[in-house]
Amino acid sequence: MDTTVRTGTELLWSALGGDPALVDRVSYTGPSGLLPAVLPVMDLARATVAVCSLAAAERAGGTGVVRVDDGAVATAFVSERHLRVEGRAPVSFAPLSRFWRASDGWVRTHANYPHHEAALRAALGVPADSVGAVAAVAAAVGAREAAEVESAVYGAGGLAVALRTPEEWAAHPQGREVAKRPLLTRERLDEAAPRRRSGGPLRVLDLTRVIAGPVATRTLALLGADVLRIDPPGNPELPDQHADTDIGKRTAALDLDRPSDRRTFDELLDTADVLVTGYRPGALDRFGLDRPGLVTARLSAWGDYGPWGGRRGFDSLVQVATGIAVTEGSAEQPGVLPAQALDHATGYLLAAAVLRSLTERDRDGGSRLVRLALAQTGHWLTHALPRYEPERHLAESDGPLGRLRYALSPVTYEGGPSDWSRPPGVAGADEPVWGVRA
Repeated sequence: MDTTVRTGTELLWSALGGDPALVDRVSYTGPSGLLPAVLPVMDLARATVAVCSLAAAERAGGTGVVRVDDGAVATAFVSERHLRVEGRAPVSFAPLSRFWRASDGWVRTHANYPHHEAALRAALGVPADSVGAVAAVAAAVGAREAAEVESAVYGAGGLAVALRTPEEWAAHPQGREVAKRPLLTRERLDEAAPRRRSGGPLRVLDLTRVIAGPVATRTLALLGADVLRIDPPGNPELPDQHADTDIGKRTAALDLDRPSDRRTFDELLDTADVLVTGYRPGALDRFGLDRPGLVTARLSAWGDYGPWGGRRGFDSLVQVATGIAVTEGSAEQPGVLPAQALDHATGYLLAAAVLRSLTERDRDGGSRLVRLALAQTGHWLTHALPRYEPERHLAESDGPLGRLRYALSPVTYEGGPSDWSRPPGVAGADEPVWGVRA
């Protein structure tokens, strides 16, 4: 396996505070060429699964090889596409969740949840009972500038993001905040003693939705944790999303504004080992979720800082804002990654961070807090991992045919030639003799 793969794993394991020597235990196998993209998506996927597996093996006390199979990784990163419920394929995106052409560019919306669709319609003046909603939204977006649509829809409580180039995101206030922060943060909050319970599995309270957080808690359930997911009554997870990401868990509904439900929740939290949250930053602060000795993992779309720190977001929207959709697209149409890779990668990385924090907490005590964001994972994908850049392997020269751009030879060795000694001439124009020797 090439050094890029090992480099990604080493970088992530270092960010998690793991022992560098353990990386040597990771073995990579499987078919090549999966999850093809301009950006190194497969390297991201492979490395995040590798460190999650390594953190699980470390916590379990295993000393054997940790095997990462590319086929299994690529399949898991598009798990929702392979899901079948009674033979029926799932619905991944609602009709109003898509790219739209604005008067000066592109906008992408997310309206899978009914309340987000209602907010989108309200912001654009499309009645809830209107027929031909796709055409109506297309007309409304097309009459406005992309930034105006983004602002109006977010202001109404919906989700829409204007397409930005990588350079525009780098200059954006939120983009600058993301760029100057690490991929993830891990903190020891106090000197609380480790939580000790007599027997029983690890207890994980799951307050997440959609993909990234549920992938993390789904992974913890695989590893033996008792995962209990809590959703508000009347707003359950989308059925297909639930079928894909809630495997291995139990789920319940609690209204935390109702005193009796709040007491039940507090009792659960008091006896939990791990709390994982995936709502927008600040949304749960009023419930006082801190507990001594608890490992808390907070996931957000944009980070809990900067002008977008309180915004909702999803993988597809982060791709659009950060320039990934431009990188993966063409002059005619924005593109997408071959998977909801920011979600899945962040999910496995979140599970790894929880496992490493538990290992350290059990040894040293202290309440622990880890924080991750889809935008941070996107920045790591676009800046930390080497990617294929054909320009590095091209050259130009002047000759009888004019200015020529051509691919350099891949045949190289120390002390050998780096380029050909002469450009191509006019076909058939040379004398039929051997070249003159120096």
